[in-house]
Amino acid sequence: MTNASIGAERLERRMARGCDFLGTETAILCGAMSWVSERNLVAAISNAGGFGVIACGAMTPELLDAEIAGTKKLTTKPFGVNLITMHPALFDLIDVCGRHGVTHVVLAGGLPPKGSLEAIKATGAKVIAFAPALALAKKLIRSGADALVIEGMEAGGHIGPVSTSVLAQEMLPEVADQVPVFVAGGIGRGEAIAGYLDMGAAGVQLGTRFVCATESIAHPAFKKAFLRASARDAVASVQIDPRLPVIPVRALKNAGGELFTAKQREVAQMLDEGGVAMAEAQLQIEHYWAGALRRAVIDGDVEHGSLMAGQSVGMVTKEEPAAEIIATLMAEAAQALEKRAV
Repeated sequence: MTNASIGAERLERRMARGCDFLGTETAILCGAMSWVSERNLVAAISNAGGFGVIACGAMTPELLDAEIAGTKKLTTKPFGVNLITMHPALFDLIDVCGRHGVTHVVLAGGLPPKGSLEAIKATGAKVIAFAPALALAKKLIRSGADALVIEGMEAGGHIGPVSTSVLAQEMLPEVADQVPVFVAGGIGRGEAIAGYLDMGAAGVQLGTRFVCATESIAHPAFKKAFLRASARDAVASVQIDPRLPVIPVRALKNAGGELFTAKQREVAQMLDEGGVAMAEAQLQIEHYWAGALRRAVIDGDVEHGSLMAGQSVGMVTKEEPAAEIIATLMAEAAQALEKRAV
């Protein structure tokens, strides 16, 4: 057996649990990125042996229905759907996934509401839940989550306060023997994938690395911003009023970040004047992000839109097919494992 095949065999062994769970050739999920993770990119990643995930975001049940149908026309491989737990039509969205026979539903954005895990499992789908803390991970497993994603603050989009490396050390020894755990946040190369697999992860999730895939519909100006950026350009948003518990968002520095600070001030003032209730104020903040992201990804307004990106953005150096990105990551991971003891 050659050194290269030894590395590949070790990688296959370490990814076996994640691949079995997902029904894929590689245990690499693509993070659900609003406006970016739609049918074209999702199908391309699944066709390349990874696991694509549709970002439902603020979609209506009708829009999600069309997106799943469109994805199924482009791939016969398994893919998932990411649903936001606070979506007002969550149970209708779960029904849509059930009607289409979606195999895996990813729940993000906080503790799933009562009955939602049961509703997903009743359709025959597996539940993958985000767990940004150990106590929450244990609670989700007790509630019936079939797998977890632990995502560190290096990730793009909405983030928690703890780094991926710390979360992995803290959580994998405690929960990886109970359910498959996928590590996410700041992963840009295969050596990191090998490291997390060695620590007990069943697989990994990457988002930023796939934004510049040839199949990604992101605007050329959006992709160019990624190709030019370094890790330090991906910064977390600042919360200016404690009454507005805004989940920080990591994005590339631009005027859009300053506009968001101004938006928070405006909403805080409306709170002061009694012109808006707290729930409505928080909803306004969320709607701001959805609109700002669309302006950047779809319209190419990279100055005033939101350029959500993880710190691995500095490792995105060219536009290339999703299959090549996955092949490169797998080769790097196998090479790293070649050098290690069995």
